[in-house]
This record gives sequence, structure tokens and C-alpha cells, in this order.
Amino acid sequence: MTARMDKRFADLRAENRPALITYLMGGDPDFETSLNIMKALPAAGSDVIELGMPFSDPMADGPAVQLAGQRALKGGQTLKTTLALATEFRKQDDATPIVLMGYYNPIYIYGVEKFLDDVLASGIDGLIVVDLPPEMDDELCVPALNRGINFIRLATPTTDEKRLPAVLKNTSGFVYYVSMNGITGSALPDPSTISGAVARIKAHTGLPVCVGFGIKTADHAHAIGAVADGVVVGSVIVNQIAGSLTKDGKATNDTVPSVTTLVKGLSTGVRASRLAAAE
Repeated sequence: MTARMDKRFADLRAENRPALITYLMGGDPDFETSLNIMKALPAAGSDVIELGMPFSDPMADGPAVQLAGQRALKGGQTLKTTLALATEFRKQDDATPIVLMGYYNPIYIYGVEKFLDDVLASGIDGLIVVDLPPEMDDELCVPALNRGINFIRLATPTTDEKRLPAVLKNTSGFVYYVSMNGITGSALPDPSTISGAVARIKAHTGLPVCVGFGIKTADHAHAIGAVADGVVVGSVIVNQIAGSLTKDGKATNDTVPSVTTLVKGLSTGVRASRLAAAE
């Protein structure tokens, strides 16, 4: 499935614009609403979808994503039904890459071989598993790559020149640069600092470098898109979903449209970023 991801980034290069990568938690607040949001994302401007696997102990997630995972788990979401979201999405969209993002524990319990079989069957293109370092590549990364599934690694401000080659060794699809240390949903750092970090990573790889953490507005997306190959947006989307729910956490008529409107705005910022950079 690496072909779908490679084609998407090749098309974006031809258009001279960065990708908008949107994150949502699978099953938040329920399966049907989550699927409807997922289906609406490409038309709103999302180029790649990150689909979160809810987990009870998400150590790298900020409060917004943690709460989204709790809502999904409360609604009965499992790894199997998260894979089912991708299967349903693929019935209408065979072009938008899907990256499954989460932690290794649910995958280990599911069974690595069965998981990879089902990932391929559901039309998922890549994996981000935040708690599997390069030293554990034989656990999941190498088997995934052998099946044509992208394994996307995170680089951070503390990933130095000595560590970076190990991080990039088995990375494919794109590199996800986490623009700050800490948990998701934090404040946005200076774009000039990010520009230097992106250039440093690009000196080691020909893969696209996409930047996430702290991007909340079209202006943020515009600024980051000018210096990166992709802009990853997560917490603000999760917060938008949360803000649209009833007091007991149920979806409303505003849930899907409010997310669509937000993503359209972010997409406008991303699409304008290269035009501004070229002027």
C-alpha cells in the first residue's frame, strides 16, 4: 500500500503544495459519527488521514486526545472496529492514504501477523506506533515494511545527528517531525526554528517531512506549510468534535459540519502557504 502514499506526495509536489494531514480518534464519539467525519475529510481538504487507535494508557497524548480515546472506548470502540472504519471508508475513497496511529500494546494483544493481515485487507497504508523505538524494529516495523505498509517514524527537537540515522533507517512514507517536546496539543513553536529542523532532517532523507503538534489555526497551517512538506493537525480537530457533543458525550447535528468547516479553513491556510513563500 506504499504506492498510495507515494502517489499522493508525488501529486502534491507536482502541485507545489504541502499536504494537510488530519487526525481523528477512531470511534470518537461513536463508530457512525467517526466514519461520517472520516468520509467528509477529503472533500474538506485533507490529503492524508491519521486514524487514532484508542488506548487506555496513551502516554504521549495531551488531554484532548486522551479524552477522545476515553469517549471511543466508552462507546465500545476496539482495534477491530477501528480497522472496520478504514474498510468502510475505502468503499467510497481509494485515493486518500490512511495512517493508523497509536500504541503497540493493542497490536501485540491482537497479534502482529493477524494485525498486519487485517491492516492490508482494510486498505490502511501506514502505521505510526509511538512507543516502538528503532531498536524494536523487528517487532512490527520490518514485518510491516515487508508487506508494503509504510512505517512512519517520529523525529523530535532532541533527535540529534547521532540518533537521526537510526530513526530514519526503516522509515517510509514520510517523516513526522514533532515540533516540540512534550504532549500533543501544546503551543506552536517559531516557524523559523521548524524550518531549520526540517532542513536538517532533509539532509539525511529524501522522504517528505511533515510537521505536527501545536497547529490550531489556518495561520499556523500557513506558516508551517511554507517550510514543510506537510502539516499535521490533530488536537484542534479532536477539540472541535468534543465541543459539538451533548453534555453526556453524544454526537449532535453540528458534529460533522463543524469539523468539516474547521478543516476547510486549515486547508485554505496550507494551500496558500507555498504561494506566499514564492512571492
